[in-house]
Amino acid sequence: MHIEELRDFALSFKAVEESFPFDEHTLVFKVMNKIFLMASLDEQPQRFNFKALPELGQKYREDYHSVIPGYHSNKKHWNTVSLDGTVGEEVLRQWIANSYQLIVSSLPKYKQKQLLEDEDLT
Repeated sequence: MHIEELRDFALSFKAVEESFPFDEHTLVFKVMNKIFLMASLDEQPQRFNFKALPELGQKYREDYHSVIPGYHSNKKHWNTVSLDGTVGEEVLRQWIANSYQLIVSSLPKYKQKQLLEDEDLT
């Protein structure tokens, strides 16, 4: 997965915005102002941070040598994966989708309802 594919996929979810709040090298994706994905643009191979339930994150780290505790993030909930080709694209897409859903499920109920009902959010 290349950074352009990652960007297109992340932006395909409802109400996602992208920005560079930290520096010009870290692309951040948010849903309703909550981060669900961060991608480093200046690393080779490229890498991204995604959120996962702690027990799943631990399993990913055990199963894939390219997954480590979240770089510059809460290491209990965030994971960093290096896009070195050792993790398949479908798995990467699932991790991104799961991260998005995890953040959406943590939103207050009124925001979840707004997200589901508001057809203007894309």
